[in-house]
Amino acid sequence: MKYFQIEYMARGKKGKKQMKAHSKKDAIARAKGSVPGVVLKVVEIDVPFDQKLKDLGENLKNSIFKKKIRQEALIGAIRQLAVMTNAGISIHDSIREVGNAASDEILKEVLQSINDDLNSGLSLTEAARKFTEDLGELTISMMEMGESTGNMAESLNKLADILEDVLDNRKKIKKALAYPRNVSIAIAIAFTILMSYVVPKFKEIFEKLHAELPLPTKILLFFEKMINEYGLYVLGGILAIVFTLKFMLKTKIEFRKWWDKQMLKVYLIGKLTHYGSMSRFTLIFSELTRAGIPITDALDTATMTIENLELRDKLSKVKLTVQKGQNLTEAFKETKLFESMLIQMIKAGEEGGSLSEMIEKVADYYKAQFQEIIDNMSSYIEPILLAVIAGIVILIALGIFLPMWDMGKAVKH
Repeated sequence: MKYFQIEYMARGKKGKKQMKAHSKKDAIARAKGSVPGVVLKVVEIDVPFDQKLKDLGENLKNSIFKKKIRQEALIGAIRQLAVMTNAGISIHDSIREVGNAASDEILKEVLQSINDDLNSGLSLTEAARKFTEDLGELTISMMEMGESTGNMAESLNKLADILEDVLDNRKKIKKALAYPRNVSIAIAIAFTILMSYVVPKFKEIFEKLHAELPLPTKILLFFEKMINEYGLYVLGGILAIVFTLKFMLKTKIEFRKWWDKQMLKVYLIGKLTHYGSMSRFTLIFSELTRAGIPITDALDTATMTIENLELRDKLSKVKLTVQKGQNLTEAFKETKLFESMLIQMIKAGEEGGSLSEMIEKVADYYKAQFQEIIDNMSSYIEPILLAVIAGIVILIALGIFLPMWDMGKAVKH
């Protein structure tokens, strides 16, 4: 969240107000519904020191205790809203009824707050934007598209389809990772038991030899010492690292950018992130352009749905390039995120007047690539697991039997 200073004119007098927002666009939208007059200027400012301390406390609290809206509950609520608006019920009444019927307590609070803001004169997008962290940027973008096009029911239905697709993919990833996760846990437990109970027995024998131990044995004894003497400290250190990492990702934007950039280089995770993000971006962009939204606005909205900041930064440059007068194909090409084949498809769509249809085909391609990785997740991870298991077995075997072998040779001589 960034801080902005709002300058406004009310009853012939100028006034100032500070507020938090995700972007300048978000700040302007919030200011229009909250300041008592006409907004004159919106300027980003540094965060006040006392507010930094307050935010630090809130972030720590949210990192540990804050609950999230269940994705199934959100999808169900969006489906209900789509049905009710399609039946001619106003979005205001629909939000109120769905909020009253919501079983998820957090979702209920969000919808009731949105309903109150609608009563005060804010639009649905302006009211929902306050809860971007709870609802997601995609939800806000699709609501905004529904309001822009006047077809809220269709936008909400499409949003529910996308969220269901995302949820299904998450479940598939969890299912695909179940086997590798269980094997990894079994390996960790077996290794800990060996280090705790088996290796110490051999350690006593090795100490009596008073001989130079081979490297595998030294490594094995190092692990044994770390687990038996410093196990709790190691565990505490791991938990501290995980907590600090989560906190840094949530509060430090520069660290988050660096982290997201590194994640794109990680085996399997990088491809999953790339294909998943590009599939979402192209799908949203195609829907927006098909609905008649100007290309620059469609690019801006679609880009904001990307969670990886490295990809978001590259795609945000497309809008700037288009505004300078270059065509969309060249702008996409400069990002180096699209394969040559896809660039040719986009070029054909742009020149043939069927851009939204061609972008949708690009989205289908990215979705297929993403799905292929998920479906074959186990086969991608198994070689790594086998290599880890083999490495542990070799380390234990060499660490224990090399000194025993040397001892046997010494006895013969």
